[in-house]
Amino acid sequence: MPAARSGEAKAELSEANAGTKQDKAAKETDMTRQVLTAFAVCALVFTTVPAKAQENESSWLPSLLTDTPEQGFDLAVSMARRAVKTTQTDVDTLHKMRPAYANDPDSLIHVSGVIAAYFATVAEANGYWRD
Repeated sequence: MPAARSGEAKAELSEANAGTKQDKAAKETDMTRQVLTAFAVCALVFTTVPAKAQENESSWLPSLLTDTPEQGFDLAVSMARRAVKTTQTDVDTLHKMRPAYANDPDSLIHVSGVIAAYFATVAEANGYWRD
């Protein structure tokens, strides 16, 4: 009987390992799908945004120069908001998604980081407000 039990245990272990391998493969497939989706979105954004900027004779961003750091920060916020509107062009979808990220602390912290990056760019362009 011990040999039979040993065989049953091996069969159960083999089935468990097969399930684990399938789970791992499914996770890898899902991750690959997410990465490819992200690349596709980036490609779409980076190929369409410059074309839009070239079409308009008057730019919404004629200069990064501002008189004060506060104006620079306001410009950074505007740039971040413009980036969201540029990447999500469907206004209805944009408004539907707002409650989800407006109440998510991680999303709000991430947005602060994006604004900080834009503000650093604006500050450098302004010589850190030209002593």
